[in-house]
Amino acid sequence: MRHLRVGVAILTMGNRNDELQKLLDSVAAQKVPATQIVVVGNGSPLPPLPAGTTEVELEENLGVSGGRNAALDKLRELGDVDLVVNLDDDGLLISPDVFGQLTDLYAADPSLGIVSFRIADERGRTQRRHVPRLRTSDPARGGLVTTFLGGGHALSMEMLEQTGGWPDEFFFAHEETDLAWRALDAGWQIRYEPELVLQHPWTSPARHAVYYRMVARNRVWLAKRHLPALLVPLYLGTWVALTAARTRSPAGLRAWAGGFSEGIRNPCGPRRPMRWRTVWRMTRLGRPPII
Repeated sequence: MRHLRVGVAILTMGNRNDELQKLLDSVAAQKVPATQIVVVGNGSPLPPLPAGTTEVELEENLGVSGGRNAALDKLRELGDVDLVVNLDDDGLLISPDVFGQLTDLYAADPSLGIVSFRIADERGRTQRRHVPRLRTSDPARGGLVTTFLGGGHALSMEMLEQTGGWPDEFFFAHEETDLAWRALDAGWQIRYEPELVLQHPWTSPARHAVYYRMVARNRVWLAKRHLPALLVPLYLGTWVALTAARTRSPAGLRAWAGGFSEGIRNPCGPRRPMRWRTVWRMTRLGRPPII
């Protein structure tokens, strides 16, 4: 059985240098070592990094999607990588066997394209938004799912060659869903594996100033890029209703409405609607693409 080689990609904006060093220490402590480690300074200079780390400093902040694509390009250039592990710069790998378990999962299933880690805080708590299922909030239940968590996950390089990388236009928000839908439509599996844990502070996504606008804009772009025409109004109508019911901030609702309008008006890349068999597959997995 061929040994699968792990490449690690980390984005940073220069404001979490202590956390970044601790994360790199936890990567170095893995029993199965990474063959390549790339750290991208997303519009910011990088601090001194351990020997063996490849540095990429971008002149401007390209967002999550653009930064991850820059890391992916560098990993392709360096070679010797079968799996790409993306990690948040304020995360931490507690177990030294994460990469070992990961390579075992991929070796056992050639159809596996994406593995999503469990994200938990220092007390072991996992937020509901970090459980990639509708039917259960149990973070300990693993299995096949329709999306994955951006803070800690692995991607098959073979899958990425087929599906393409991250959607540069998105910048931030729903970029994982865009990639997940393309992977599912190409026949790849997505697995949530709760034994692979990334420790991460308990946070709210609304802490980002652009959160409401980009969530709405990119939600529209997802529908325009990937959904059969019949499902576009159902998907967007569902999310308009949910957002109106859940959002307590008038300023947030105004920003959301502005982002929704921006998504309708602006182009978002080529339209390649998923097959109806993919819609049915997602439905059987518990999350039809109308929510």
